[in-house]
Amino acid sequence: MTDDLTRRRYLVGIAATGTGLGLAGCSSGGGGESTDPATDSPTETSSSGGGGDGDWVQTDTVEMNDELAFAPKQIEVEAGTTVTWENVGTIGHSVTAYEDNIPEDATYFASGGFDSEDAAVDAYPDEGNITEGETYEHTFETTGEYEYYCIPHEMNGMVGTVRVI
Repeated sequence: MTDDLTRRRYLVGIAATGTGLGLAGCSSGGGGESTDPATDSPTETSSSGGGGDGDWVQTDTVEMNDELAFAPKQIEVEAGTTVTWENVGTIGHSVTAYEDNIPEDATYFASGGFDSEDAAVDAYPDEGNITEGETYEHTFETTGEYEYYCIPHEMNGMVGTVRVI
């Protein structure tokens, strides 16, 4: 059964990667910094497109875009804060916590309202897909770091972290 889950995750990733790479290649040719002109200062942290390790932005809003990125990639919030992920692009995304990379006593989170990472992966894209203009919210009560990813674009580096203080 584990082999089926791994194979399924791999196949979902490959299918999405083929489409995502083509779109990412086309969209990044003109300059990555001008793709988020309407956003606030957090775009400065995420404009490197996958870098930013060590750069923590204090915000409660994360954008998901057609460059297959969470922007900003790393955010810091106080306990009790509700974080909103908004799809500002045309490609569907998910917000899926790495079950083993969240604080021990924390509530699991994934777009679609799943109780486990396996359930989220198994149901995608029928459930948990956040399409253009849609949002997903989660309230963080437990302090610590929460790592998460987009199911179809994980292989493209679409991962993020929420630090709760």
